[in-house]
Amino acid sequence: MKFIMFRALKPRQYKYKPRYFNPDKEAMERRKAALGVEAKLTDQEELRMRMSSRWRQKNPVEFGEKYKRLSFIIYGSIILLGIYVVFFTDLIDNLIRAFGIVK
Repeated sequence: MKFIMFRALKPRQYKYKPRYFNPDKEAMERRKAALGVEAKLTDQEELRMRMSSRWRQKNPVEFGEKYKRLSFIIYGSIILLGIYVVFFTDLIDNLIRAFGIVK
């Protein structure tokens, strides 16, 4: 004999009817709209198409290369500055004496 204190509710059910999607037809409509031929695109689809074409025009590789080069220059200069401070100045020796590590 089972003793059930709480009864679990069944999950809500929904009625989902998938729409027919033809990727070839969608691609053809986008190509027609890009060429200026009469096409059946909604305002949202036209906006998306314009945005994607603008984003494709900007070359992301070129954008990343500038900052990659700049970061190499910055990191390299920090490393060279650290090497200079450690080996060619008395700053480290003075810090060691100040903290009393070496007599």
